[in-house]
Amino acid sequence: MQLLLQILTLVGSVAMLMYGMKVMSEGLQKMAGSKLSNVLGTMTTNRFSGVLTGAFITASIQSSTATTVMTVSFVSAGLLTLRQAISVIMGANIGTTFTAWIMVLGGGSLDMRFIVYFAIVLAVVLIYTKRKANMGEFIIGLAFMLLGLTTLKINANDMRLDEVPAVVSFFESTSAYGYGSYFLYLLVGGILTFAVQSSAAIMAITMTLCSTHVLPIDMGIALVMGENIGTTITSNVVALSASTQARRAAMAHLVFNVFGVIWVLCVFRWFVGTICSIWGVDFTPGTVSDVSANQLNAILATFHTAFNVCNTCVLIGFVPQLEKLVCHLIATKVKEDDEQLKFITGGLMSTSEFSILQAWREIHVMAARVGRMMEMIRVLYTTKDEKEFTATFSRVEKYEGISDRMEVEIAGYLNKVADGRLSEQSKHEVHKMLRIVSELESVGDANFNIARYIKFRFQGKYDYTQEQNDNVNHMFDLVDRALQNMVRVLETANYISENDFMEACNNEHEINNYRELLKSQNTINITEHQYAYLTGVNYMDIVVECEKMGDYIINVMEALSEQKCSEQ
Repeated sequence: MQLLLQILTLVGSVAMLMYGMKVMSEGLQKMAGSKLSNVLGTMTTNRFSGVLTGAFITASIQSSTATTVMTVSFVSAGLLTLRQAISVIMGANIGTTFTAWIMVLGGGSLDMRFIVYFAIVLAVVLIYTKRKANMGEFIIGLAFMLLGLTTLKINANDMRLDEVPAVVSFFESTSAYGYGSYFLYLLVGGILTFAVQSSAAIMAITMTLCSTHVLPIDMGIALVMGENIGTTITSNVVALSASTQARRAAMAHLVFNVFGVIWVLCVFRWFVGTICSIWGVDFTPGTVSDVSANQLNAILATFHTAFNVCNTCVLIGFVPQLEKLVCHLIATKVKEDDEQLKFITGGLMSTSEFSILQAWREIHVMAARVGRMMEMIRVLYTTKDEKEFTATFSRVEKYEGISDRMEVEIAGYLNKVADGRLSEQSKHEVHKMLRIVSELESVGDANFNIARYIKFRFQGKYDYTQEQNDNVNHMFDLVDRALQNMVRVLETANYISENDFMEACNNEHEINNYRELLKSQNTINITEHQYAYLTGVNYMDIVVECEKMGDYIINVMEALSEQKCSEQ
């Protein structure tokens, strides 16, 4: 019964550690908001600043996966080049080593429980009084993380694994194959990290095994190297359904870590011996070191940091070559499928807050696609060739179907995001995005309706006057200008300047006024028999549908600015 309780405590403490890091990461990201996005976009002017940026962000949010996925999203959005992304990912590898040093502190001789319980009380007060609730979430995540580490340390000492013959015999037998054992533990570390999807959890278990003197320090270090590879596998699996640039960024992460493991293995025992000597420990390969648990944990953390720092120093000068390599490994698709989502195909990002950025990028893609429909409409209106007309109409119909599917898929994604733990500001943003997606789908419907009216004109051989053709083309110009303004504004996600909003309002007023003018003229022209009644009806159907499209466009702009044109 006692053994069962100890096993449950071991599993529970690891789960508490993982949950605490997740909550802590989310709290920090909510406090930072869009600032983290701005940091990535503005502080990667060269590869060195990119490394520092990646290290800083990862150390702040305690998740290299979050940094990597966010970076990949920025590459796909064109905010970062692949070369910039590689330097950020290198920095993320350095930043993630900060987690190991937190574990050294939490697993040291200091009993952290007093600090933990005080932090929990403080966090609950902040959360329930709704004063700096995000700060409270961060503090309670940190408390759970430290409590998990402390519980793990106490439970490991109580289990006395070094006195269990079966455990000692197992690790002695698997540590007796020299470099073969290193490869074995390297493989185990990679598989476990991929399965658990948390290198921090496997690092905590590794520290526990080494500090209880059942696992030799060099085998523990081999596990750590395996963790470095395992943590890249997840991002590569997620990127399988993503864009080419996203898969290249994920592959660069894998290549970077695999290269590091290869060169470290070539000087492995010398490298480990050097790290051990820094802490005054004599290193004997495959042998358990009879030193304090604190020293063993510090050796693991030091190796983790030194490994990633040295690997970055070696490869920082070869970023262009690394970029060429991953571009060679993952060739550009001959033609990107225009029917597929570009940014949210890989599922939710590491946190709901960052998933919102991904959704904004997808909304911009949707806006650009419905904007291209207007280009097809203009071709459709002017062409006289039946074959070209049929092909163009089919394209408009296809794009209308794409916009319908995108609305459903983006809305479904946003609903999943809303199920996460969002700040009030982010919840409001999700509601705004849902409204915008609905309006964009209506823009696609309006384009298709115009195409249908043009088809009726084409099939019915309605004979438009030159004045009617000029009027329709001018209306197309007005709507196209409003569309392009909307697409340009959506490229900057949730931001619209006062000048852009004023321009949108002016476009809307101009479209409405022109519709009223054409409506009055049409009545007069029909009365004066300048063209047939059915021709006038078809003509006004196109004009009215253009005006409706203008309404949908201004609805998008008003949703972004959260004000009405009439207020201006």
